[in-house]
Amino acid sequence: MTKLPPDYENLLVQKLKNNDTPAFTAIFKEYYRDLVRFSFSITKNTDASEELVQDVFLKLWENRVSLIIHSSLRSYLLKTVQNASIDWLRHTNIKNKYASLVLQYPELLENDTENYIFQSELESDLLAALKKIPTPYSEAFSMSRVEALNYNQIAEKLGVSVRTVEVRIGKALSLLREELKDYLLTLLLLSQFFYISDLAYIIPFI
Repeated sequence: MTKLPPDYENLLVQKLKNNDTPAFTAIFKEYYRDLVRFSFSITKNTDASEELVQDVFLKLWENRVSLIIHSSLRSYLLKTVQNASIDWLRHTNIKNKYASLVLQYPELLENDTENYIFQSELESDLLAALKKIPTPYSEAFSMSRVEALNYNQIAEKLGVSVRTVEVRIGKALSLLREELKDYLLTLLLLSQFFYISDLAYIIPFI
């Protein structure tokens, strides 16, 4: 989920409270798609997730004047969507192991919500970090970790030797570790969770 600068997010919230329609539109465009994905991770139903998120945004607009947010708007929306998705499960006749587990132990989703927020921040900062390092390094890294190409394929695609690819990816990892050093300890502590484990390729030794 895109990480907006806190000051900009606070400005959007303030404008929203003052009935600013463009601010609401900006919030919707920024967060809608990712909130649907998050809801789907709970409901496993695309139509329901889209409807739930649309309803969350409708209520956000209806209650804009009295809106109270103790954390960030992004965290607030994720928590609201999570609650709405659990309520949907509760009121829908879904009899499967996953739904039963969620309804019986909703607190298990607390870690998922926090990790989803963390993952979104890390993804955003990773993309920003990739833009900071030299293009040959970021290009080789992306081909390997994002496109899942092997070193031979990357070498052929870039017209360089396999050894050159190895050096570039090694340099990219070194630079990214420095750029993302604030995440290292947290990644080590949280890597057992689903969302974080998806990003384990960023730090190979996890």
